[in-house]
Amino acid sequence: MRILGIDPGYAIVGFGVLEAQGAQVRLVRCGAINTPAGVPMPQRLVQIQEDLETLIHQFSPEAMAIEELFFNTNVTTGIGVAQARGVILMTAAKLGVAVYEYTPSQVKQAVVGYGKAEKRQVMDMTRRLLHLAAVPKPDDAADAVAIALCHARSHTSRLLRG
Repeated sequence: MRILGIDPGYAIVGFGVLEAQGAQVRLVRCGAINTPAGVPMPQRLVQIQEDLETLIHQFSPEAMAIEELFFNTNVTTGIGVAQARGVILMTAAKLGVAVYEYTPSQVKQAVVGYGKAEKRQVMDMTRRLLHLAAVPKPDDAADAVAIALCHARSHTSRLLRG
């Protein structure tokens, strides 16, 4: 199963593509969709949609794992992320990619085994589990890879099998 992990944002959208076969998981590619500063929001959303369509066509994922929206203290940033997230979800639906949503604590639990793990612990365990020489860069890509890994570990759970 090919999984596209997405860390949503309106300035930077992290992505990670994993190939999962049973307990074997490998990183195919990761990176970020960067929208230029100063560009109006509608044009940023168009770029996210176009670049995401390109990624979906290039990698043909069976599933997209995306982090659920988490509002911290900055509601203004949360609104921009929510708008980008809407475009991301719409693009996946339009292209027939199944979407699975995970909370930050679910990602931490699946990757580290502790739902309140620190970000550096998640990044280090992602690196170890995928046998990578270094943590993926930028951080948005590393987060997206962890989200995809969460789905791979959850979706291949023996509890889900009949």
